[in-house]
Amino acid sequence: MGILYDDDVVIIRQSEKEGDPSVITVNCPDKTGLGCDLCRIILFFGLSIVRGDVSTDGKWCYLVFWVVGKSTTRWGLLKKRLVEACPSCSSASGLSYYRAESQPPRPPDVFLLKLSCHDRKGLLHDVTSVLCELELTIKKVKVSTTPDGSVIDLFFITDTRELLHTNKRKEDTCDHLKAVMGNTMLSCEIEMVGPEITACSAECSFLPAAITENILPLEIPDELPSSLTSTSVSVNMDNSLSPGHTLVQIVCQDHKGLLYDIMRTLKDYNIQISYGRFSTNRGRACDIDLFLTQTDGKKIVDPSKQKALSSRLEMELVRPLRVATVSRGPDTELLVANPVELSGKGRPLVFHDITLSLKMLHTCIFSAEIRRRMIGDREFEVYRVLLDEGEGLAVPRSKIEEQVWKMLMGWKQ
Repeated sequence: MGILYDDDVVIIRQSEKEGDPSVITVNCPDKTGLGCDLCRIILFFGLSIVRGDVSTDGKWCYLVFWVVGKSTTRWGLLKKRLVEACPSCSSASGLSYYRAESQPPRPPDVFLLKLSCHDRKGLLHDVTSVLCELELTIKKVKVSTTPDGSVIDLFFITDTRELLHTNKRKEDTCDHLKAVMGNTMLSCEIEMVGPEITACSAECSFLPAAITENILPLEIPDELPSSLTSTSVSVNMDNSLSPGHTLVQIVCQDHKGLLYDIMRTLKDYNIQISYGRFSTNRGRACDIDLFLTQTDGKKIVDPSKQKALSSRLEMELVRPLRVATVSRGPDTELLVANPVELSGKGRPLVFHDITLSLKMLHTCIFSAEIRRRMIGDREFEVYRVLLDEGEGLAVPRSKIEEQVWKMLMGWKQ
C-alpha cells in the first residue's frame, strides 16, 4: 500500500438526487472504538445512517456509511472532523503504517459563557442551536429566570476548533448570539475557567434513590409505556457460523443514533468488529450482522460475558436514553438521562433536541441544569429541566415525555 493522504482517508460522495443517501468512505488504520467515534461525529452533524459496512483485519479498516439528513450539511467540515478522529498515518520507504499516539490528548480548555437577556419562548433552544452551529460543546449549563422576567444563562463549554481563547472567536460567538436574540440580549461574556472550577463542574454526584430506582432504572422494567421504548428488539449470539468470530445478529426498530448506540456499547466492552453490515428496511426495521472478537482476537465463549453483552445491547436499543417527568414541589421537572461512554464522551445534541421539543410544545423553561451523575455503577449525563407552568401546565406530562422521546429518537412528531 502506498502513501495515504488525508484526502484519501475520508471520501464523501454527495447524493445527486434529493432523497438519495450520500456515501461516506473511511479508509485508515484501525483502533478499538473508531466506529463509535465516527458515528458520534456523523450524529453531531445531524445525519442518519441508513446503511453501513465495516471490515478490518485488526490493523487497517474500511468503513462505508450511507447517510441522509439536512440539505445544509457542511460536508467539508464533516470530512475534516472525521479525518481528525482517524488514527495517524506516516510514510516510510513508500509504505504506510499506524503510528500510535505517544500520549493521550490534552483535555480541552473549558470556558464559561455568561449570557443575560430578557425571557421569551424558545430562547434557550435558539441559544443552544447557535452554540451547536459554532461547534461549541455544552459540558454543563445552569439556567435561571429572575422575578423580573430576565434570564441568566451560565454555559460551561469547550471549543472543537480550539479558538475560543482568541478575542476574534469570542466576538464572533457573541455576534452570532446577538443576531438570533436581537434586542432581548443584555450582555454576553466569555472567559476561560481555572482547573478548580472545571473540576467542580465536572464533579459526578449521585441522584436520589427515588429517582434512579423508580424513574431512571438501569434494567428494563416489566411495564413501561410503549411510547417511551423502542419495540421488537432481538439480540442473538452464535459461535457456530464462523471459526474465528462470534456472530451477533440484531433486529430492531430504527432510531436516530442507532449505530452509535451499538458501537459505544461494544467500545465500552472492548469488543472489536472484524466485519459488520447494517441496513434499514421499510417501516423503520433494521438488520445488523456483526462478526466480533475480544481484544485477544478470540471469540466470546464465556456464557457470562455473552449474557452481559447481549443484555446491555438489548437495554441500549430499547431505551438508549431515559425520559421522565416528576413533581418538584408544586412544579413539573423533566428528566433526561444520557449514558456516558467510559471514555467520558456523551451523545451529542441531546440538550438541543430537548429544548426544540419544548419550544414546539410552546412550553417555557424556568430553569435547566446538566450534570454528570452516577446511576448504579454507570455514569450518565442528566438533564433536569424545570418547566414554567405559569397559570398551569397546558400540556399533559405524558405528552411532554412522548414528544421529547420522539425528538431524541428521530421519530415523526
